[in-house]
Amino acid sequence: MTALGSAAVLISKHKPSPLFTKLSLGFAAGIMTAAAVWSLLTPAIEQAESYGYHPAISVGGGFVLGAAFLILLDKIMPHLHLNSKEAEGPKSHLSRHSLLFLAVTIHNIPEGMAVGLTMAAAISSGSPEAFSAAVALAIGMGIQNVPEGTAVALPMYSSGVSRLKAFALGAFSGIVEPIAAVIVVYLASFFIPLMPWMLAFAAGAMIYVVVEELIPEASLGEHSDVGTISVLCGFVMMMILDTSLG
Repeated sequence: MTALGSAAVLISKHKPSPLFTKLSLGFAAGIMTAAAVWSLLTPAIEQAESYGYHPAISVGGGFVLGAAFLILLDKIMPHLHLNSKEAEGPKSHLSRHSLLFLAVTIHNIPEGMAVGLTMAAAISSGSPEAFSAAVALAIGMGIQNVPEGTAVALPMYSSGVSRLKAFALGAFSGIVEPIAAVIVVYLASFFIPLMPWMLAFAAGAMIYVVVEELIPEASLGEHSDVGTISVLCGFVMMMILDTSLG
């Protein structure tokens, strides 16, 4: 779905407006926040109780570890956020579009982990409801990836990158999601009793991305109210998806 959004660069000549960027990033933030709560933390608490764990330890601990993992990635990988002039992480001679590509790739890792873990949890439980919840999460992540792909590819093209290269970089930034999902499904099968920790880990990683990157980008500057409303719309849409299919 990221590739679908990135394909906009093949037909559009203009950089996305600040309004579009705030709408897309706010919508993604809302979806990811709701997914972290309804699709990851709530099942993590339920599974922790079923295994006899104390939720405050297993779920809280997994959440903190997930956020710490993303903080570590931010520190060791050079990257550049949308609308930012200064790169983060170690000093690098990479171009701006390469740094932006790395930033989006980091952002997509927890999304892939979340989908993979909810699917692994559904497989281990054998519950149709859990499988439906995993499908709802995958749909939600796919929907928010479309405008995200557009918001990444068009600025690359506007900065001088060719249309084809901008499309390729935007599309490839999303490939990490299915790769992370497949790896997590495989590894989780060996650590089923740790599922509460792993679900909370993915939630912590996603919330870190939301708080550190998406919400600031969506709420600062002009059109801040639009960004806030977009966050709420994304949250409600993901909540409806999860409660309808889950």
